[in-house]
Amino acid sequence: MELDSDHNKLRGPESFLRRQQKRLLIIDEVQRKPELFKILRGLIDIHKRAGENSGQFLLLGSASRDLLQQSSETLAGRIRYMELCPFSAAEIYNSDPLGYNNDKLWFRGGFPGSYLAENDNESWQWRADFISTYVERDIPLMGPQVSAMRLKRFWTMLAHYQGQQVVTSDLGKSLGVSHTTIKSYMDILTDFYMIRQIQPWSGNSNKRLVKTPKTYLRDTGLLHSLLNISNFESLLGHPIIGVSWEGFVIENIISKLSNKWRYSYYRTTGKTEVDLVLEPPNNELWAIEIKRSSAPTVGSGYYNACEDMGATHKFVIYPGTDHYPLGDEVEVMGLIELVERIVNVDG
Repeated sequence: MELDSDHNKLRGPESFLRRQQKRLLIIDEVQRKPELFKILRGLIDIHKRAGENSGQFLLLGSASRDLLQQSSETLAGRIRYMELCPFSAAEIYNSDPLGYNNDKLWFRGGFPGSYLAENDNESWQWRADFISTYVERDIPLMGPQVSAMRLKRFWTMLAHYQGQQVVTSDLGKSLGVSHTTIKSYMDILTDFYMIRQIQPWSGNSNKRLVKTPKTYLRDTGLLHSLLNISNFESLLGHPIIGVSWEGFVIENIISKLSNKWRYSYYRTTGKTEVDLVLEPPNNELWAIEIKRSSAPTVGSGYYNACEDMGATHKFVIYPGTDHYPLGDEVEVMGLIELVERIVNVDG
């Protein structure tokens, strides 16, 4: 829907769409023509009555609250959503196990233009252009009217909160806006898949738990750009390294979960914490700790948290590939192996 010629084909959309019967029709950037949804609903029902139950239309588009609302109102029961994430570690590994480079994906992020760039400088420039274009054109085009300069500044400030509970009042003071406005900015970046807010664990506990979500920039390549970390060596010496790696691992895990799983984090007011808590559909509870060290260890707080939650599985994820026990039923393993376990649970 970006070309005038394609718009012209749909000046009489019902006539054009009817002629595509028994063919898969792909409509890209569909959010540019939301009036199509009402027509699609009728055509899908006609196709279903003719025995065609799936594979009629593939609708592609950028994230948009308006688009999702429109589709949910008019295509309820007739549509399935699929989130197309940037490259994941499992995807890159499965395509080339011998050439897989964990550090490259972590540093550059998973957007194809960044990851596949010929060198780090080109990757850096691609990400800089993406950030500018996204706040100046893409987000305003899809609804929210926020100053591009203010949103980019907010996005940059949020990068400094990677893996933390965001204090909206502090950010509001820095930007000269209310805490409710900060929450709306966070909702925008969440809706457009740029940040992820992980809710705290809500199970039974005899401890006082933190109730504020943790926030992560979902793509670590964009995180590093916003923090002006232009090469891998700089990242290794930067204070953000630990939570950057944590966010990378968490995003790669969550992106592979089906909607049968629940995920959260555990933290008490006394700062006892588990980085990621997974609850599979089989009534287990996985307590996952993420360490950048090649020889990881965990403290007593982790074991106390596992006992409090009733964890059935305890995992430490580290940059290596070996799998070995750490003691007290804790298993140390690499990211790829854990993702494979998740896939096996789902069957």
